[in-house]
Amino acid sequence: MLAGCGEVEDTRPGQPVKHRQVAFKEIVKTFEPMGVMLRKGTYDADKFLPLAEALLAKRDGPWAYFGADTNYPPTKSTPDVWKQPDEFEKNKKAFIAATDALLAAAQSKDKAQVDKTYDAVHEACKTCHKQFKER
Repeated sequence: MLAGCGEVEDTRPGQPVKHRQVAFKEIVKTFEPMGVMLRKGTYDADKFLPLAEALLAKRDGPWAYFGADTNYPPTKSTPDVWKQPDEFEKNKKAFIAATDALLAAAQSKDKAQVDKTYDAVHEACKTCHKQFKER
């Protein structure tokens, strides 16, 4: 009886919604430790760089799973993803550019640049979530 209270499972062929959700969670698992390091004042360039490299490796994971027929539960995406594909693509490109800049800053080991570019990635995420993710 309690099974009916859980989250809806993606039962469609290929499970695209599940795959993109897992891919986003992998991005967060890499991005959040960077933020913790910066917020706690424990920045270590030699530990930060591998995280930035891992973020770059994971950043493309979710995008292929936003097909035309993937607006169904358990999605947390708003219908605007499919109604405004150009705007969604613009947000995706902003995220990609921000992660490129973050990697370059991490490679430079310049903490001021790392702080600035980390904030830009965070802002790119927030901007996209505001319009394209259910709250």
